[in-house]
Amino acid sequence: MSDGVTLPLWLFVLICVLAALAALDRLLLPSARWYLRRRANRVIEELNERLSLRLQPFKLTKRQALIDRVLYDPAVVEAVAAVAGERGMRHDEALAKAERYAREIVPSFNAYAYFRVGYRIARGLARILYRVRLGYADEAGLSEVPRNASVVFVMNHRSNMDYVLVAYLVARHSALSYAVGEWARVWPLQALIRAMGAYFVRRDSGDPLYRRVLASYVRLATAGGVTQAIYPEGGLSRDGRLRPLKLGLLGYMLKSFDPEAERDLVFVPVGINYDRVLEDRTLVRGADRERARRGKVFMVATLSGFVLRNLWLAARGRWYRFGYAGVGFGTPISTRDYLRRNSLDLAHLDESAIHTAIERLGATLMAAAGQVIPALPVALAATVFTNHPDEAISEIELKAGIHAVAHGLEARGAHVYVPRANQDYAVTVGLRMLTLRHLVTETAEGLYRARAEELPLLRYYANSIAHLLGAESGG
Repeated sequence: MSDGVTLPLWLFVLICVLAALAALDRLLLPSARWYLRRRANRVIEELNERLSLRLQPFKLTKRQALIDRVLYDPAVVEAVAAVAGERGMRHDEALAKAERYAREIVPSFNAYAYFRVGYRIARGLARILYRVRLGYADEAGLSEVPRNASVVFVMNHRSNMDYVLVAYLVARHSALSYAVGEWARVWPLQALIRAMGAYFVRRDSGDPLYRRVLASYVRLATAGGVTQAIYPEGGLSRDGRLRPLKLGLLGYMLKSFDPEAERDLVFVPVGINYDRVLEDRTLVRGADRERARRGKVFMVATLSGFVLRNLWLAARGRWYRFGYAGVGFGTPISTRDYLRRNSLDLAHLDESAIHTAIERLGATLMAAAGQVIPALPVALAATVFTNHPDEAISEIELKAGIHAVAHGLEARGAHVYVPRANQDYAVTVGLRMLTLRHLVTETAEGLYRARAEELPLLRYYANSIAHLLGAESGG
């Protein structure tokens, strides 16, 4: 009975591996899950004491449960049956397709990842790249938003940095759930974005089943009180102006809103501006339909060159941050109050009337967001240069022009950011950014002139505040 047993080496290794896996599954993983869950619960309790907009139970629900709720939403069940009948598919095939869409859309929010990891990354990146400034903020109005309200931040879209910048500034109020385009569905960015509570959107999808699944998730999230952030323009501005509205997500939220329900739907207008938009040349080039489109290889090479060039400048002590990034928060707009003031009952309107009502509210929200876009030094200077595209102007004339533009903006109720409360310094900052980027050149006589080939880029920055001046463009 005490004789030894001889085993082949491969079998011994296999037994050891299986034993290790069993120990990991039965002992280590449950302990690790308990530890991580305990830390996450502590973070949630701490955040709900500190945040003005609490993390609602919907946001903390397990992802699979949310997917199931979306799939068995009556509207989705009806759409699955319709698709199966119209396309000659089996019901289980249509349901599987809807489930793929739901898994693509539904996020997996992790409070610890958002506030302990994501927030620090966003804060660090925003501060490294820009001098971040909070412009106008209706603090009184924001403080009066009910804690159980579904809050939606409605923003203009200048740069992909918008996601980072606003998440950083709003973190003391709540966690934001963004609608993110398909560009971000790459590993490992996709998993990180889902953990931050964002959901992916196919902006140009014509599949009715996909649209129904997306509408179901947005409706459930809104009804569940999830704080969201949307860009009604649907994409980045390519010429600096505010873009026409796309009412998809906004429509999903409003069509399902019940003004008699306990939870109100409150929109907060947000205006964003930069002294330098990282993607500006790509955007301006994309607005010119006559110019040839450049491929992904060129884009990757350009991005790599941009990063390396700035690292080289930093190593030599000659790197400047990309100027100021400013964000303004307007007066919150209650959907319940808006509908009451305008005697609207969306539940009893036909489809055309509903679309018209949503379009009007969307225009109101974007006008409010546009009104709180900060006028930053580069936009002010670019406006003067594009108003005098063929002239060489002195620094004194530039200062006079910028002061005149700023005065005109303030007279219209716009918000001008003057760094250090010093208008002369604001001129210096704006001019320095334009000359460093070679958008403006200095002549031998000490005069400044816009470079003809850079006028489209100068107009791009001037256009960011053109609507505040009542102008179609800065040129």
